[in-house]
Amino acid sequence: MAPLSEEEDNYVRLALLLKGVTPRAVRTYFDREFPPSSLTSTLSTSHNTLLDLKVKRIINQAQWKLLIPGNGIPDSKSFDVTLMVCLIRNLTSINPPINGFDSLPLPGETTPGSDLARIKYYWNKLAHHDSNTIDSTYFNTAWTDTSNAVGRLGGPTMYQECQELKVKSLDQSNQEIILEIKHSLEEMKELRLIMDNWGKEHSTMTENLRELQSSHSKLTTSHSNLQAEHVEVKRV
Repeated sequence: MAPLSEEEDNYVRLALLLKGVTPRAVRTYFDREFPPSSLTSTLSTSHNTLLDLKVKRIINQAQWKLLIPGNGIPDSKSFDVTLMVCLIRNLTSINPPINGFDSLPLPGETTPGSDLARIKYYWNKLAHHDSNTIDSTYFNTAWTDTSNAVGRLGGPTMYQECQELKVKSLDQSNQEIILEIKHSLEEMKELRLIMDNWGKEHSTMTENLRELQSSHSKLTTSHSNLQAEHVEVKRV
């Protein structure tokens, strides 16, 4: 594999941090709030709240299946960052960041709620990033924000892991991850193209439907007029 550019290297490292380390940090906090031994009963007690979140599409079908698995025993190890943060913010009394859970918290905010929102923010930014490069300014800011949040939520060992990941050599063992990331990006681009084309086709179909409806309306009016004229002719 050809050597990565600095921007590609930034992307891979940040992806490894957000997809490999942050879920474990969030899960460490999650398991303190929802001890694994009582997770099943807690989710069962909160069923109506969870169902309302599903109806509002805050929890999707795939996540719902993780909360209510076939074997009846949910496991936080199968939960992604988005789902864990969702459960924490809706089923606990955690204090939200000043600007809420859906925005990047202010630099001085270091509460658990702020750190969860911070990780969720960068996680979502990466998920919607449409290239395999990240400039160094954004990378350094995101890395500092995220690794500090990881340290506060997951402890010093995880923070040290973040520091080592930032400078370690991305050798042969990372090639599969890099290829998988690039492949995922290509799939995302193809999906967006399909959705764009579907949107255009849908617009065309909608316009055609409107024209058909208009034509039908005109034909109906014409038919009514002809019937009226026919009645008048019969009267004469």
